[in-house]
Amino acid sequence: MSHVLVIANETAASTTLLDALRDKDPADCRFTVIAPVNEPNQGYVVYEDTRRASAGRRLDKTLKTLREAGVTAQGFVVDTGPVQAAKDALAQLEPPVDEIVVSTHGAERSGWMRRDVVQEIERAASGLPVKHVIVERGVGEANVLVVANQTVVSEELLDRIRKRAAKGPASFLIVAPQSDDEQHDDADRRLRRALSELRGEGIEAHGQVVHPDPYTAAKHAVNDERIDEIIVSTFPGERSGWLRRDLVERLRKDTGLPVEHVISPVPQKVVT
Repeated sequence: MSHVLVIANETAASTTLLDALRDKDPADCRFTVIAPVNEPNQGYVVYEDTRRASAGRRLDKTLKTLREAGVTAQGFVVDTGPVQAAKDALAQLEPPVDEIVVSTHGAERSGWMRRDVVQEIERAASGLPVKHVIVERGVGEANVLVVANQTVVSEELLDRIRKRAAKGPASFLIVAPQSDDEQHDDADRRLRRALSELRGEGIEAHGQVVHPDPYTAAKHAVNDERIDEIIVSTFPGERSGWLRRDLVERLRKDTGLPVEHVISPVPQKVVT
């Protein structure tokens, strides 16, 4: 039997990928599906890994569909990037891999394509055939980046996240740029409180305390992940250093993504 290695994460359960795999003769193929869950390079991870849980759900759906089609299939979620995941699988899997399928979003959405992951896997494959399956826009949930620090627990922001979650499937990545004049623990506590409240309502949210400059933090997130929308939360203009630095418009211009601005009132106890 031919042993096909499939590298996929957010697109693992997509109809496009499943159709491509089902086109192969189930009597002549076995599949190993690897879902890499590499963490962002910037900031301090302060959350329970909801990325891994999401990848696991997609992987389970993929394996169930393949097995129902009579295909021999196994799969793993791994804590590494896609290129290293492919290298490890090629070195360790038995029987040896005969073919690789890499599944990504289209170029405008895919962090893997921006990082030339498919080409890197082709180099690591040492001559094995590598097929690239592209899943076009509109498949799966949206990834929404939320940029907030002192306002991360404001009702204005939390209500906006709730409304976006009610609108359609979405996962929220909250980055909290730690202010230069505050302790890491303060930003951490606010972020954990927001995540706990959202998750308690069944909203998929994860987050991290990051680079103190919000523009840099947001750009890191856009480069590390597939981001479809951005929500920026600030105090009103006269109290917000972020607005004085024109954060919202800079992100609209430089990311090309829809950016929504949520304004939260300044609590009486906050001194800036």
